Amino acid sequence: MLRRLTSTILLSLALAAPATAQQARWWSPVVADSAMVVSAKAEATRVGLDVMRSGGNAVDAAIATHFALAVTLPFAGNIGGGGFMVIREPDGTVRTYDYRERAPLAATEDMYLDERGEVIENASWFGWKAVATPGSVAGMAMIHEDYGTLPWAALIEPAIRLAADGFEVDPYTADVIRSKAEDIRRFPGAAAILLPGGRPPAVGDTLRQPALARTLRLIAEGGPAVFYEGEIADSIATAMARQGGLVTRADLAAYEAKERAPVTFEYRGHTIHAMGPPSSGGLTLMWILEQLETFDLDAYPYHSAGAVHRIVEAMRRAYGERNVLLGDPDYVEIPPAARSEGYGATLAATIDTLRATPSADVRPELSRIAVSRESTETTHFSVVGPDGIAIASTTTINGWFGSLATVAGIFLNNEMDDLTVKPGVPNAYGLVQGRANAIEPGKRPLSAMTPTIVEKDGAVRYVVGTPGGSTIITTVAQILIDAIDYGMTFAEALDAKRIHHQHLPDRIMVEPFGLSADTAEILRAMGHEIRFRDGYSGRAEGLEVGPETGLLYGRSDLRGGGLAEGF
Repeated sequence: MLRRLTSTILLSLALAAPATAQQARWWSPVVADSAMVVSAKAEATRVGLDVMRSGGNAVDAAIATHFALAVTLPFAGNIGGGGFMVIREPDGTVRTYDYRERAPLAATEDMYLDERGEVIENASWFGWKAVATPGSVAGMAMIHEDYGTLPWAALIEPAIRLAADGFEVDPYTADVIRSKAEDIRRFPGAAAILLPGGRPPAVGDTLRQPALARTLRLIAEGGPAVFYEGEIADSIATAMARQGGLVTRADLAAYEAKERAPVTFEYRGHTIHAMGPPSSGGLTLMWILEQLETFDLDAYPYHSAGAVHRIVEAMRRAYGERNVLLGDPDYVEIPPAARSEGYGATLAATIDTLRATPSADVRPELSRIAVSRESTETTHFSVVGPDGIAIASTTTINGWFGSLATVAGIFLNNEMDDLTVKPGVPNAYGLVQGRANAIEPGKRPLSAMTPTIVEKDGAVRYVVGTPGGSTIITTVAQILIDAIDYGMTFAEALDAKRIHHQHLPDRIMVEPFGLSADTAEILRAMGHEIRFRDGYSGRAEGLEVGPETGLLYGRSDLRGGGLAEGF
């Protein structure tokens, strides 16, 4: 019954999604013996594989993939943003890296408010004042120093070639640029890159980025110092001063990537490793799954009212805790109990299994309701190498093409919107956040990015992550629920329909055809508000390691146009 239901879901999704070469083989995952890269762009996936074929390890491949995505996925891949990486070594050691952006040293808590204390529309979203100090280059350099085997310059060279020679514009990229053309035209630097000849590129056109190629060459030859203290730093600081931005040379020189302690917990016999604060992903994922472990979830059919109600109530409570408690741990003391395994079980004790709990009753501090503008301007890739290293990496510039401010071919982030612009007022993703994430000089914005590695019986089982703004955590949670609780293959779990609840706004967001009419009606009778989305939730990139064979099964979510490939 489950397999039949899953097949129906996958078929409806495959027919609805844009056609790509990857989707021609939509029923089966890609299988490999030794190594696998799964990313949102075919060119980036192949760059990572080529690095491993030439003798590099999985971390070398990840660094090269990251820089290739900065070229071929300009609305999410980046050197002007930041992110997180989870690395599991062959002996089981797990290390996590934080190269999240930092608020400028001149940032103030009220910098996006008018004289009446009201939020200035889009001030934290578009333009130079929305930019936080980028962390990606520092992060890649730190990770390379810890793990790299091939020369730094060799790992950036494929990205330089892609920028200089260009890459073929696929349907998804063409559609994104076309849909954002009006905003792009407001920023001459962005328009020069994305609208060659004054118009959006067509499918099949070659998009070249000579300024970015030169910048990447500088980084390849000069290392991170050229970005944070040298020629590129000068270019960024000069443009910021001229355009009213806040990032200075001092901000760039002071930036440091950090190694953080992973969030590690158990779920139904699986060990899950994810990212800790300033990513909220690991703790919120832990709280959701710990609540669900108190229920016999598979006793309720997949996407039945009983299952969805329990999952939603767990999401509601986890996001309420996230939005009140979490922030940059260098600035905010997160209660030790909240970071401890078992905290989710205490939240589950308040779940009424027959009725929806109003979110205002869960965390009364968060009372403002607004329409959520969920978005997907982030990217994830998953890697396993012949050396046995597994990597989950999620990175972002936040909005589509970040702030649309550009320097030397670099799209700069608009990550300041992920800080609490005004406590109790939602950000661009509809997340209503508290003072723990308030703007402070040098602070890293709270993130939903959730790069995740799962073990079973001491061996890697799954590697996964996704874009999706505030839906990232719930997407990863559901993929794991579908695989662990409902017995789906990982490919099926990545493609299956999704729901989302983030405490406020107090509603269940559902992908098209994600719930039957009867199930939706039962949920409404239980007190839930349901909204069917126009589009999809996340574009996950993941892989599964066969527990007996060790074979690698890769899957690029059918919602996107990425590529899983291995050898």
